[in-house]
Amino acid sequence: MEVKIENNKIYAPLKDKWLVLKPEEEVRQKFICRLVDSYGYSLEQMAQEMQVTNSQRGQGAARADIVVWKNKEDRNARKYPLIVVECKAESVTIRKEDYYQGMNYASWLHADFFVTTNLKETRIFKIVTGEIPDKLEEIVDIPDRLKANNQKEIDKLLKQTKAFTRDEFSKLLFKCHNIIRNNDKLSPEAAFDEISKILFIKIRYERENDEGQIFSKNRFVENRKAYEKLNKEMGVTDAIPFYQNLFEKTKQQFAHDHLFDDNAKIEIRENSFEQIVKELEIYNLSTTSDDVKGIAFEKFLGKTFRGELGQFFTPRTIVDFIVSILDPQEGELICDPCCGSGGFLIKAFEYVREKIEKDIEKQKEVIKTQSYGSDYEKMSDKRKQEIEVGVARTFSYLNEELNINNERGRLRSLSFNCIYGTDANPRMARTAKMNMIMHGDGHGGVHHHDGLLNVNGIFENRFDVILTNPPFGARVEKDLKISEADKFTDEVKISEYKKRYGEDYEKALRQVNDNVNKPLLSLYQIDCSLTEVLFIERCLNLLKPGGRMGIVLPEGVLNNTNLQKARDFVEGKAKILLIVSIPQDVFIASGATVKPSLLFFKKFTEEESNTYAQILRQAELDISLKYKEEIGNLEEKLKLKGIDAPTKEEKKAYRAKLKALEERIKTEVKKIVKEKFDYEIPIAEIQKAGISSTGAEIENELTPLAREFTPYRIENKLWEVPIKSVKYRTDYDGNTFRLRMTDSIVSE
Repeated sequence: MEVKIENNKIYAPLKDKWLVLKPEEEVRQKFICRLVDSYGYSLEQMAQEMQVTNSQRGQGAARADIVVWKNKEDRNARKYPLIVVECKAESVTIRKEDYYQGMNYASWLHADFFVTTNLKETRIFKIVTGEIPDKLEEIVDIPDRLKANNQKEIDKLLKQTKAFTRDEFSKLLFKCHNIIRNNDKLSPEAAFDEISKILFIKIRYERENDEGQIFSKNRFVENRKAYEKLNKEMGVTDAIPFYQNLFEKTKQQFAHDHLFDDNAKIEIRENSFEQIVKELEIYNLSTTSDDVKGIAFEKFLGKTFRGELGQFFTPRTIVDFIVSILDPQEGELICDPCCGSGGFLIKAFEYVREKIEKDIEKQKEVIKTQSYGSDYEKMSDKRKQEIEVGVARTFSYLNEELNINNERGRLRSLSFNCIYGTDANPRMARTAKMNMIMHGDGHGGVHHHDGLLNVNGIFENRFDVILTNPPFGARVEKDLKISEADKFTDEVKISEYKKRYGEDYEKALRQVNDNVNKPLLSLYQIDCSLTEVLFIERCLNLLKPGGRMGIVLPEGVLNNTNLQKARDFVEGKAKILLIVSIPQDVFIASGATVKPSLLFFKKFTEEESNTYAQILRQAELDISLKYKEEIGNLEEKLKLKGIDAPTKEEKKAYRAKLKALEERIKTEVKKIVKEKFDYEIPIAEIQKAGISSTGAEIENELTPLAREFTPYRIENKLWEVPIKSVKYRTDYDGNTFRLRMTDSIVSE
């Protein structure tokens, strides 16, 4: 069924007449086509603009946009309908009041389902009788024509809330996991790898095909037959099995991400592959909402890797807190150099995406206020229509900012230009990519690589925000050397990155290329091989001047006397913004036993760095002068020869005095620097951080702490955040509306 548009008119088949072409009317007619083509309903069981009684709308007659009955007999008999649809123009963002409006209509008509749509976003709800409106229950889908007359099928759909679907999807992934373990006898981690491969195949297939083209078992079998027939016709006798061929195509699609090894293949038998495809076919991963598949995937991860790889998972309450404290903004570059399953990167992506969505909604409100002013009602119908068209066109531009496939869009820029991560474990790097795809994307900047070494877009002095939970307690051995394998040798991509990042990238490559066969530890200043300490230095190196970071560290880093050099290094490079001690229980469920702290730093700006260096030099000069004579006397005594030469015991005593003086000088210098480079360091101790030692949800004292810190941070100007402000307006030149855009950066 096709929408008919001619001479600024649109044909309404349910009314059998031509109507004025308006954005909302176009959405209505397109959704009617969807009801016919995708759900199988006939025009005889639908109505357009059906009058409903609704006391909340005053004296005016309320009309439901589209009403659908179970069958045409029910419509003719004026029985209660099955579905009520409320349509909004494609340029309009659907708000909660639209849900309530649809719910009111559906309630008065005693419908089971109501739908609110602008075509780009379609939300489906069930009527919850006897509950207040705030308890709207969103469900997954409406029934098709065949299910519409089957009450059991209707009841089944009404139970499929989003929360239900998340749980079901998670259970289904675990069921697939067990199929592999039972059929192919693989370990939990290896079984997970195979499911990841199949999910990537499914995502690739469903993204490349039209809506509704689910990667089902039947479609797999049909395509396999065509593949085998073609090979036979072409005389190919050594073709790889079809399911391996699908994986090869998927590897090519994600080759840019280095997601799989060149020689990787599906490691399960074909009947296991078919079983899993059959289980997953009820979900279209290109259209299933991100909050459904993303959370479901995280639940599956938690069950699969609990124990074996628990250290890769930072509890959500900690992730949420660190992101809210650092408050990343649109346009800022964000990195996690040991990203694990991608929790920090996903939360940061979602956090900034929400800011963009709110900003676009704000722009729309401004445009509506400008366009529909006090004189609007006095205008002619023609002028009103011109304004509506202009506003709709502008809103359409704004909506495109949220289109991940729009190369100039704001969401695309966030996803492809601002999120970076590495993990040394290939399984975790792949998992992070899959996790991010499930949550809406941002996976392109994630790599399998040693987080202590530069790779692609991850190099020194580049990032605004770093959030990380580095591995605790491990050591980098002194004899571990940078090898040829650490070098990045893809000349095509090197050329691409040089063009993208300029001279900074060439310098970044030298970190590895100029140090092959040298110890990895030689790249770092802090004389310590502990991974958590090395990652402190690495993160500070990655930050731009003025950049900020949040890091999870064992509490020993703060109070262990052996790590004083590490603390001195940090104090000379960054300001400490906040220290939060959290209970050990938080990480017990993930397998960690060390009591952790959350530390927040801001790397010195160039001005702060110069000020600190000047204070340090002056303090060292003043204190050195203070003890110059005493040190000189001791050194002279040690140099004496002949009969005046000191005895062994005296030499030992002099050297001990010199060492004591050196320590006294360091202490006094540090005291002066702290006095002259003084700032407040907030410290908080949290008893409950939202998760118990068993992983259960409990009270979360981090949430009010974050709310308290934000105004403190702004008032004390701990950092200035560049906030991107994109402004749109429509100007009418007498013939057409034109979109005007200004893009400016302002400071908080």
